[in-house]
Amino acid sequence: MYKPLVVITGKNGQLGWELAQLKSLNTFQFDFLFIDKEELDLSNPESIPAFFKQHKPQYFVNCGAYTLVDKAETEKELTRAINATSVGVIAAECAAIGCTLITISTDYVFDGNGTSPYLPNQVTDPLNHYGLTKQEGEQLALQNNPKTIIIRTSWVYSTHANNFVKTMLRLMKEREELKVVSDQVGSPTYAADFAEAIIQMIEQLESGSTHYGIYHYSNSGVISWYDFAVAIKNIAGLSCNVLPIPTTAFPTPAKRPAYSVLDKESIIKDYEIKLIDWKVSLKKCIHELK
Repeated sequence: MYKPLVVITGKNGQLGWELAQLKSLNTFQFDFLFIDKEELDLSNPESIPAFFKQHKPQYFVNCGAYTLVDKAETEKELTRAINATSVGVIAAECAAIGCTLITISTDYVFDGNGTSPYLPNQVTDPLNHYGLTKQEGEQLALQNNPKTIIIRTSWVYSTHANNFVKTMLRLMKEREELKVVSDQVGSPTYAADFAEAIIQMIEQLESGSTHYGIYHYSNSGVISWYDFAVAIKNIAGLSCNVLPIPTTAFPTPAKRPAYSVLDKESIIKDYEIKLIDWKVSLKKCIHELK
């Protein structure tokens, strides 16, 4: 029986890993190929056409990215190769075989000066090199393949790999006091929820959906990093004293947007995605980490 092939990059990252967990739990109408840099090196865009000659997917989900935001300020060419140039090549290769590309982007394409949730079609203006290369990747993907879906997300965490939730849990067990930035506002995204949304989108595309372009996805709710940390502490039942600090008290090589809330109405409408409250998902994640 014919099954469409779905290639997923970044299998060892948070989202790729969560997609693999879903695959192992369910019987889907797709064949999946999970890959990482050993199978497809996104730092070497010239290697991509050979991969497509060997594998001819119907769907290509690009979860692979250079995500070390501060390090990106010094590793500029490597970041651009992975986040921009390779995405453009992948999009062109997808277009040549009629493959739908779903590529993951970030709230960091916005400057953070907004006061209401950013719409998918709003003007982007990144504050850091990571955000700039993700913006360039978006543009190349849309230019090179009409069947492209870009999904911007924010504040991703999971039971897998390194992330804010796991870092906070570790530090709160080690320290009596912790200072967390309180003037950066956004929405967390539990990668397990995001993975389910992506599979739902692919199923709808396979059923005839022709909605392409830019979408936004995160859990529902708007909080600061400080609010996030306090919730982690309370859910985990830890006694560490969490103190709010301004961004100016915690300088980093890369600037972060002060406000990066994403408007998700279009993904709800076009793909019938149901958003889960951030605290519900955080409780689930922390419960699984215990």
